[in-house]
Amino acid sequence: MTGPKSRRRGALLEQAILDAAWDELREVGYARLTMEAVAARAGTSKPVIYRRWGGRAELVLAAWARKLPVEHEVPDTGSLRGDLSTLFSRIARRADSMMNEMVAGVMGEAFRHPEVAALLGERLANPSPLTDSVRLIVDRAVARAELPPVDVPHRVQRLPLDLVRNEAMTCGSPVTEEVVASLVDDVYVPLLHGLAAVRDDQAVGDDHAVREGTA
Repeated sequence: MTGPKSRRRGALLEQAILDAAWDELREVGYARLTMEAVAARAGTSKPVIYRRWGGRAELVLAAWARKLPVEHEVPDTGSLRGDLSTLFSRIARRADSMMNEMVAGVMGEAFRHPEVAALLGERLANPSPLTDSVRLIVDRAVARAELPPVDVPHRVQRLPLDLVRNEAMTCGSPVTEEVVASLVDDVYVPLLHGLAAVRDDQAVGDDHAVREGTA
């Protein structure tokens, strides 16, 4: 354990806490990790940590997320395929980092605890930068008339992550650009067009029902 450190605030303090949490995870595992130990390692106090994270599971997931590459800007290549290819490639790079032996080992141990799994599931069920990116990419494609108007369910919005993660875990190797191209061209773009066709069929059916009802 390290002793007290000079007073820090904001991003510097958060970085110190997340680094301390990750180091604790690596040394003692999730089951033995305590907020007291993290606070002591970071040179801060438990109340300071709890003002930022509601509990141990939230802190651990935040520390894990900090170890992964993040790109917040939504791809804007001028085409639906180009945007999706860029997005899938970013996810593939992130998945490759997640499969790092040390990261996978540490988080694999943490994910076996119900509170961590529950919190991760809750986050996946809610809007995220990924789902926001997919919605914007689709909206731009519709505006360019590349894609008919389409309703994209939440599960389909997060499907790029599920597809890439499945490839990475199944093959146990980095997801190549060829695989990314196949996921985009053979799976995701056809799925979007299929959803658009379903929406169009439903609209035609509703219009027919209205006409029948007023006849």
